[in-house]
Amino acid sequence: MQHPLAKRIIVSFATSMCALFLAACASAAPKVAQSPFDYYRIGEIAAKTPGKVRPGLMLLGGGDWPYAAFHWLFDRAGNGHIVVLRASYGDENQREIFDKIGGVTSVETLVFHDRKASFDPKVLAVITHADGIWIAGGDQSNYVNFWKGTPVQDALNRHVASGKPLGGTSAGLAVQGRYVYGAMDGGSLTSKEALADSRARAVTIVEDFLRLEPLYSAGVLTDTHFNQRDRQVRLMTMMAQVRERHPARPLLGIGIDEQTALCIDGDGQGVVFSDNGGHAWLFRIGHSSLQKNGPLRADDWQVTLAGRGSRIDTRDWRVAHPDFTTTASIRDGRLEYAPPLQP
Repeated sequence: MQHPLAKRIIVSFATSMCALFLAACASAAPKVAQSPFDYYRIGEIAAKTPGKVRPGLMLLGGGDWPYAAFHWLFDRAGNGHIVVLRASYGDENQREIFDKIGGVTSVETLVFHDRKASFDPKVLAVITHADGIWIAGGDQSNYVNFWKGTPVQDALNRHVASGKPLGGTSAGLAVQGRYVYGAMDGGSLTSKEALADSRARAVTIVEDFLRLEPLYSAGVLTDTHFNQRDRQVRLMTMMAQVRERHPARPLLGIGIDEQTALCIDGDGQGVVFSDNGGHAWLFRIGHSSLQKNGPLRADDWQVTLAGRGSRIDTRDWRVAHPDFTTTASIRDGRLEYAPPLQP
């Protein structure tokens, strides 16, 4: 009769050997390459677009979605076919658009995993089919790495140039300006870091990406999650770097708060939607001096806060009925407003 202890030792040994064998088989098995993109769809893809498609840009600062702004966007897409572009997650945006917001005929989602996807005819056919495009949040460096210099970049520019609407939130807002904070170092620059070194390598500005009018001709640099993450100094530092590179070009900084969207129609008229009293902040550069291992020195920058009752004419980017106007300066490493911003 076998001793119970010996029996347990034999069982344990056999189990261990089995686990080692399975692990060896797994490591020896060929790895299945990930597809360069994932594709999802919902709704009637082949149906006729119900309404008229018109131009429009939607700049959402991040956070929860103000649904009224999406109805504005979908109306300009003729309540037709929306394509969601992203580089992470799955069909979450698609389901929220179709099931919760409504007012569209179909939604298709492309999730990019690789630059190769941007050369795939199937991807380009989906983008071409879109009445409206929505660029999701995430990491904008993925969009730059996957799309810049590819047919997808060309397709997005053609989409807007042909009079079709486009919107985006967070990373999807960051890439809409002529100048893009690309987060190319793998991080997310903070105002504190910008104050420590206004010439920091983390200030990664990308050019020659999307040409979305009227943002491109105005030299817009966007920023996201703006007031919630105290990104005013970050935006000012990035603008100062752009000004140093291109002293003669137009330049305008636009920071958008969370749950807040700036929507610009085909006539260049902008309105603000917000579920939390947020703003679109417009920064016009004043005197500035970049320092190595030190903060930006800035004086007399014009700052205008546009709210839900404001109107923005993008022919000159003047704001009718602003919630607040002031000037901003950075002195001795501190951001100051004159007069101080109201709570």
